[in-house]
Amino acid sequence: MGSESYYDVLGVPRNATETDIKKAYRNLAKKYHPDVCKEAGAEEKFKAINEAYAVLSDESKRRQYDQLGHENYTNASKGSYGGGPGGAGFNADFSGFGDIFDSFFGGGGRRSGPRQGDDLLMRIQISLEDAVFGAQKEIEVMHTEQCPDCDGTGSSTKKTTTCPKCGGSGQIKQVRNSIFGQMVTASPCPNCGGRGKIPESVCRKCNGSGQTKVRRKVTVHVPPGIESGMRLRMEGYGEAGDYGAPNGDLYIEVRVMPNPRFDREDDNLVTQYEITPAQAALGCEVLIETLDKKKVSLKVPAGISYGTRLRIPGEGVRRRGNFGSLLVRIVIATPKKLSSAERELYEQLLAAEGNAPKEKDAKGSGSDAPKEEKKKKRGFFK
Repeated sequence: MGSESYYDVLGVPRNATETDIKKAYRNLAKKYHPDVCKEAGAEEKFKAINEAYAVLSDESKRRQYDQLGHENYTNASKGSYGGGPGGAGFNADFSGFGDIFDSFFGGGGRRSGPRQGDDLLMRIQISLEDAVFGAQKEIEVMHTEQCPDCDGTGSSTKKTTTCPKCGGSGQIKQVRNSIFGQMVTASPCPNCGGRGKIPESVCRKCNGSGQTKVRRKVTVHVPPGIESGMRLRMEGYGEAGDYGAPNGDLYIEVRVMPNPRFDREDDNLVTQYEITPAQAALGCEVLIETLDKKKVSLKVPAGISYGTRLRIPGEGVRRRGNFGSLLVRIVIATPKKLSSAERELYEQLLAAEGNAPKEKDAKGSGSDAPKEEKKKKRGFFK
């Protein structure tokens, strides 16, 4: 089911509402839950259903999924260790679904046993080029991994035994009397921490925890089209789970650094180009440098106004197989210093427009002088 979109997995259209998605999920979860369905491949299908619902039921994850597309979104979660062997496949995340499962199958709270590892969050900064074209970034992660001496069992013999205090349930139940009758409460077993098992012989390296703290170099696949604030999820790169339980995930929040020459507007890039007043009036053809350093010819029409944007298709952000545009904002640069020849040409242009400056005589402009004389003759009350 790897090539199917999450919408296909749940059997809903791309414009499905939150209610439609939840309804489809509930029906499929009932049908393919491993406790109910014994068909071959039911467990894998159940995992795929949960993976799809975990993304589409979350508004921000769904928006990111729609923007990046299925392939880029899922590929972003497949990183690799750069500092040695290791890896992580898909670990189904059932957290947050307990209430739904309990209502389906009569569950009585969370299941006991080894706890899944915690998630981690890191923040990285990337260039606009990396955000537009995609990139691979190497980062350092400090997290817990399974102890290599005991293989995560916490036992030097790599064997565990059933906890004698809780009998392997991982819970201690207490019966209390109240005005409503007897009430049964359950809490994690203090002896095994809710795991239900204890090491046969405590491992000296990890002191029985089954985990060690390590620093790893991890390669992050940054998909093209990513935006500031988006989070990439690398499955299984978080903290190690207890006694062989699944690892947590590593979330990487991306911040795109400003570019001195280009801005981004959705899937378009915006830059500006200066031309002279003569080029603006007569039109011209110029070479524009794109984000990837290519030179593209652009025709500027005669009579263009300051601030007009001209479009170069296909030179914007690449996302989901589509290409945005490069928008070139035209800036008409007025010369601050003129040569004598240039000044003469501009004066001729003003004269042709009928805007040539009139020479002032020593007494001032002709129209203002008579008014001044009248004011003097009239006085204040005349």
